[in-house]
Amino acid sequence: MDAVRVALLREVLAGTEWPAAARRFAGALRSSVLPHGGGLLLVGTAAYEPWHLAAHLVDEAAWSGRPELTPTLVRHRVRPGDPAHLAVGLGRLEAAGRGSTVLVVAPASPDAPVLERVHDARRAGATVLSLDGGDPELRGLAHEELTVAADTAELDLDTLQHLVSAATGENGHPAGRRRTFRDRLSRLADRLTSPPPPRW
Repeated sequence: MDAVRVALLREVLAGTEWPAAARRFAGALRSSVLPHGGGLLLVGTAAYEPWHLAAHLVDEAAWSGRPELTPTLVRHRVRPGDPAHLAVGLGRLEAAGRGSTVLVVAPASPDAPVLERVHDARRAGATVLSLDGGDPELRGLAHEELTVAADTAELDLDTLQHLVSAATGENGHPAGRRRTFRDRLSRLADRLTSPPPPRW
C-alpha cells in the first residue's frame, strides 16, 4: 500500500483508536529491533503466514534507511528447494533469545507448537509482540500486543498490518539522511487529505 493510500486510510479511520494504536505498536517494534541491530522474527499460524506484512516491512526497511527492520519470515512448512529467505522453519524460534524480537501475527489461535516456542523464546530473553484476533494465551505471552476482534467494524487484521508497517518506517530518520521522495509524498498526501482549516 503506497503512502497516499495509507494517508487516506488514516483519514477514514480518524476519530477511531486505530491510527494512534498502530503508531504506538510500531514504536514498540522499532524500539525493540533497532538497538539490537535487527533480529526481527515474523511468524504466523499454520493456516496464516504473514507474507504481506513481511513484504511491507522489507519495503519500509529500505525506504526508511533502517535495514534492521527487515524481518526473517519463520514458516511452518519449509520445502526442499525453497530459496534461502523462505527456508526458515519453526526451529529458528528455538534460537531466539536476548536481542531477538518475535512478532506473531495470528488472526486465530496459534497452534500449540508455536505457542510453546514463543514462550521459550520469551523465557530466553526475546521480546514478543503480537498482532492478533484476541487469543488470550498469545496476549499473555506478548510484551506488546494489538488486537482486532472478529466483530470490529472499522477494520480487519490485514488492514491493521498496513497501518503498522507504514508507521514502522516513520519517525526519526537517521541523522544526516536526506528526506526521500517517498517522505515528501507522504507529507503531501497527509496535507492533501487533511480537512481545511476553519474560516473565521
